[in-house]
Amino acid sequence: MKHEPLTEAVYYLLLAFKTPLHGYGAMQYVEEISQHRVKLGPGTLYGAIKTLVGKGWIELVPATKNSRRKEYVLTEIGEGVLQAEMKRLEELLLNGQKIMRGEADDH
Repeated sequence: MKHEPLTEAVYYLLLAFKTPLHGYGAMQYVEEISQHRVKLGPGTLYGAIKTLVGKGWIELVPATKNSRRKEYVLTEIGEGVLQAEMKRLEELLLNGQKIMRGEADDH
């Protein structure tokens, strides 16, 4: 599966939606997991959610009778995108570490 690198915000949102969560909860989760470095405003958050739903990476959880908030969850496609991004990030890290240790091949 080929995709463009994810922005940090989208990466963290996909992680947040690994379990069903509403938008505000996802916003809090992203801020918490990034140690308050990544903060999403409501406009950015809900624009991103709309985009992620449109791409089929997250989906709306069917509402229960008593729920007032919309909850979203990662889809199988979204999980594949997230796994591919984690693999890409791991490669970046490993290559950087090799170069910094002087273990990389000369060009």
